[in-house]
Amino acid sequence: MAKIKITQIKSIIDRSERQKQTMKALGLRKINHTIEVEATPSIIGMVRKVNHLIAIEEV
Repeated sequence: MAKIKITQIKSIIDRSERQKQTMKALGLRKINHTIEVEATPSIIGMVRKVNHLIAIEEV
């Protein structure tokens, strides 16, 4: 599968608890924190739910 690079670009302060938990599940902790993960269907679903808080780039 393809890898994607996910970077948190906005704060999770004043977001719903569900969005905060999704960001934690993705492994993002701080603004400008970047992770590389496999583009599995579950990861893609999580990315779609918080796409306004992150930047996505294919590796």
